[in-house]
Amino acid sequence: MRGLVRFSWAAALALSMSAGLTVPASAQGSYSPYDESATMALGRYVRTLASDPKDFEALIGAGRAALALGDTQAAAGFFARADDVDPRSPLPQAGMGAVAVASGDPRSALPYFKRAQQLGATLASFACDRGLAEDLMGQQAQAQADYRLALSGADREEARRRLALSLAISGNRGEAIATLAPLSAKGDPGTARVRAFVLALTGDSNSALSAINAAMPGASSSVAPFLRRLPSLPAGDKAAAVNLGIFPDSGGTAYAYAAPQRVLGTVATASTDRLSGIDALLREPGQSQAAARAAVPVRMAYNAPQPRPASIQRTDLAFQPKIWLQLASGSDVDSLSARFHRLKDQEPDLFQGITGYISRSADGARLLVGPFRGPSDAHIYADDLESVGISPLQWTNSQEDRIAPLPSE
Repeated sequence: MRGLVRFSWAAALALSMSAGLTVPASAQGSYSPYDESATMALGRYVRTLASDPKDFEALIGAGRAALALGDTQAAAGFFARADDVDPRSPLPQAGMGAVAVASGDPRSALPYFKRAQQLGATLASFACDRGLAEDLMGQQAQAQADYRLALSGADREEARRRLALSLAISGNRGEAIATLAPLSAKGDPGTARVRAFVLALTGDSNSALSAINAAMPGASSSVAPFLRRLPSLPAGDKAAAVNLGIFPDSGGTAYAYAAPQRVLGTVATASTDRLSGIDALLREPGQSQAAARAAVPVRMAYNAPQPRPASIQRTDLAFQPKIWLQLASGSDVDSLSARFHRLKDQEPDLFQGITGYISRSADGARLLVGPFRGPSDAHIYADDLESVGISPLQWTNSQEDRIAPLPSE
């Protein structure tokens, strides 16, 4: 997986048409029967949590509001605390899946959505976020099926926006424009921007720029390079660009499987002070320059994936031990490689996007997957492996171990 670079002005453009400006009633628990701005919702939930830190509905609502404001770290913290309060509820799992998607790490999101469904969540309740995960992986047909399923849920308007973008990525311009019609009819303020993306994705950058200029006079010149580059991107990168404001780079790779880590500390809610210039122009009308800040103690923060080395370098300066899962061991590397490919053939969904590695040391070779950002990440994936009869061992490499991808990976 290529590295990802997030451009603030592109992110602002993407966020300007997302559901982040309001929090749907379904995410607000029993506190409010109407939609409100994410900033207002977050402040309200934080006030509730100040008097009752274990209020489950407030934790879920705060997580959704923080996520809407683009603060994935704070959102992950709220969802983790909610999971501590009620580990049998599917809502924290669905929330952490949404955090992973918003962080540009779709493969890490899928186990959370799976677990949410196992705990009783309806598909429609998380299909909008799972659809985006699939879009980011270049699986537009599956994404569009999930978006259509979500049209009957609480995230119906955002699902409609994402469906239109996904259809445009697939080249279905007419259907994408038709999908936006109900939102256009009700005067949805983000529709003009989505429509501009649809036009750009389908190769009509001039019309896209005209649409942007009509909505935000003078803005087109600043976003022209972004819009003109869209058609040349691979499908998954297009989805990341228009939904998350993330562009591909030729840098390192991401962790094989990563879940939000539990940490002790304080996480502040999102601030949009960093947005200036074109970013300010691309906000929704009336959106303030700075979102509300309310620091609350949390036990979990989402750390963005770090680059994964292809092998472990044997120098004191570069070496850092990593956590892996060992699937098998032996002296015959060819046999270990064949075993990994049998496992991938038997469980394609579980091993999708997972790379196999061989560790060589004086006592033989190990078949590994990873590395993982922490023990909790490894434990989650180990649970999924064990559910299909695969019993991995957690293993941490030493400086003497030589680790490299399987030759065919």
